Amino acid sequence: MAMDASKDASPKELPLGFDASTEEEYASQSKLLQEFTSIPCIDNAWTFKSNSRMGSQAMFSISQANLLANKRRKYILSASISKESSSSVNFQWAPFPIEMSGVSTIVPSPSGSKLLVVRNPENESPTHFEIWSQGQVEKEFHIPQSVHGSVYIDGWFEGISWNCDETLIAYIAEEPSAAKPTFCGLGYRKGSATTDKDSCSWKGQGEWEEDWGETYAGKRQPALFVINTSSGEVQPVKGIAKSLSVGQVVWAPSTDGSNQYLVFVGWSSDPRKLGIKYCSNRPCALYAVQAPFYKSEANYFEFKGSPIEGSPVLKLTQSINSAFFPLFSPDGRFLVFLSAKSSVDSGAHSATNSLHKIDWPVNEQLSLPAKVVDVIPVVQCSEDGCFPGLYCSGFLRNPWLSDGCTMMLSSVWGSSQVLLSVNVISGDVKRITPTDSKFSWNILALDRDNIIAVSSSPVDVPKIRYGCLVEKATKNATWSWLDVSSPIVSCSKMVRSLLSSRQFDILKIPVKDVSSCLTKGAGKPFEAIFVFNSKENGACDPLIVLLHGGPNDVSVSSFSTSSAFLSSIGYSLLIVNYRGSLGFGEEALQSLLGKAGSQDVNDVLTAIDHVIDRGLASPSSIAVLGISHGGFLTTHLIGQAPDKFAAAAARNPVCNLASMVGTTDIPDWCYVQVYGTKGKNKFTEAASTEDLALFHSKSPISHVSKVKAPTIFLLSAEDLRVPMSNGFQYARSLKEKGVEVKIFMFPNDVHAIKRPQSDFESFLNIGVWFKKYCK
Repeated sequence: MAMDASKDASPKELPLGFDASTEEEYASQSKLLQEFTSIPCIDNAWTFKSNSRMGSQAMFSISQANLLANKRRKYILSASISKESSSSVNFQWAPFPIEMSGVSTIVPSPSGSKLLVVRNPENESPTHFEIWSQGQVEKEFHIPQSVHGSVYIDGWFEGISWNCDETLIAYIAEEPSAAKPTFCGLGYRKGSATTDKDSCSWKGQGEWEEDWGETYAGKRQPALFVINTSSGEVQPVKGIAKSLSVGQVVWAPSTDGSNQYLVFVGWSSDPRKLGIKYCSNRPCALYAVQAPFYKSEANYFEFKGSPIEGSPVLKLTQSINSAFFPLFSPDGRFLVFLSAKSSVDSGAHSATNSLHKIDWPVNEQLSLPAKVVDVIPVVQCSEDGCFPGLYCSGFLRNPWLSDGCTMMLSSVWGSSQVLLSVNVISGDVKRITPTDSKFSWNILALDRDNIIAVSSSPVDVPKIRYGCLVEKATKNATWSWLDVSSPIVSCSKMVRSLLSSRQFDILKIPVKDVSSCLTKGAGKPFEAIFVFNSKENGACDPLIVLLHGGPNDVSVSSFSTSSAFLSSIGYSLLIVNYRGSLGFGEEALQSLLGKAGSQDVNDVLTAIDHVIDRGLASPSSIAVLGISHGGFLTTHLIGQAPDKFAAAAARNPVCNLASMVGTTDIPDWCYVQVYGTKGKNKFTEAASTEDLALFHSKSPISHVSKVKAPTIFLLSAEDLRVPMSNGFQYARSLKEKGVEVKIFMFPNDVHAIKRPQSDFESFLNIGVWFKKYCK
């Protein structure tokens, strides 16, 4: 009887907004999406010398979505590597991975004989530091909140560095909370503390302290600490101004009997902290400071010309307004670093990077200001097929070949990510991944002078590749790439079958009106990644136009579970890298500033017309999807070209710059998008009536009355970058006009909507929505 009752369930028992056919579609698509969601991701890798003279050991850090726990499961898988010949390599994998439950990060020591394991607390409990050796946990230290809070592992402020003799570890952690006032029944309690269990008193809130915006809510100040790996004693590094937030620390070279110095990146909070996540345009510099643990011998570095008399903190990069990711050469004679000077100068969200170095003396005087030497300058406009400039999101901990001056890194090149070799002495840059490959590549680790990398495409799951240098002594040295059989990134037969019927290409899209371009680079073709059914019989699949955020970001030709899922349910994908995207030279990128909502919109429409004119897409069944600035474009497109789109999906979209400027963590971004580079100087916390009127006219909401496309909104309640009120206002305006709208709000997510359950529900709802209106 219970079984019969479940079969005869009335429509009232269906979830809100469901009918029987919608429920069937949800069930079908959710089953497939789970197949894609379960595909693991290789996050990191390290190599270690083996007891065997010819071989080495590798350790891979892997993550996988755990939908039920709403977290990403992290685990480690090891392998023994034996390079049998120049054309053969063998990886012997451990039989099973080891789950790293509760582990925040792991950092091997320079010799590879020890491993630091950090476990950040989820409440007010201590942070755990563990020192592992090959056979056991040697040391375990619990650092209470009174010393510092969680260790930063965010990829930006993050910095954990062993010193050369592995006795000390420098790291970035949240400084301890400031004392707060205590109150009791008689009012303010002077000179006495209270505990959480004291029912007769309570802690006041104290003065509000500013944070660094999106993803840093509740984090006030990253600070620098050093722990002794033998005793567990922790010392804060003193002398750093309170106005300076620190990150990315590394140990400077030292010899026996010398003081030890730390080099770190510092961001000033004067006059205020603006959102820093995804923003390279925040000024920063490299600093040096003496470590709190050192041998007090007479032989030590002497810093000459310090601009701050008596200060223990020395600013190394006084001649440049952006310096980050410091890295010392193997011999310790120079310090290399990236700069986003173009981004800082222009106000662009991100821009073309440059690479620089500083000569670092060994046991000699370091004169200040240090001379900054250009290694790779900003490329303004590259010729076809040539190096477009440096677009690098970081370095390996040890990216150096055995010559001591060649570093290997990943960088965006057009719509792909490639591997580069950079000689930091000569400045010579070479693309070492195959020039005929449209796949994207990411470097994981070096194995002596060989490379462990991962390559993928929109229709190919990631594969481990092993790169070997051929004829290394010649100028025409090339790299051969061997496939590595791996159990890591596996997928189901269903996913393999669906992906086998898809293929992709990178299309060159000519600019529609070259005469309006102010620079040569702005007039060059932009690109779009096109994913389509290779077995279609005449008729085109419906088209989804995918748009990245930023706007100065880029979509590269790597595997994405969400995009692959949308393709597999029967859509072609047009992933547009409009002018302003990274990877195409600085002139093309800068051309978008001040033209947001017009140039980028026109580029997307040009790309759509391009595939329609080539017979690759039907004009009658087109959907559009974007997040952040991609959502700005999505809502602009359905308003400016209302008859072009059958449906739309906007994830945390920028819909009204006039309201966003007073609520976002990056109000300066609004000015730069509308006014261009001069918006940097116009920026004020008190926008004028004229500013607000212009912001509104440049926003999607100014076109809301023309929208026809049914639109789904996916909004995050914890989003500090584009507060959810922006999307709500636009969605409600559409409802007023009679446009069909559906809103999904994720109460615990930030701007990216990356929590596993939220990401899953987000794309499931998008898939069902598009199926309803585009199939």
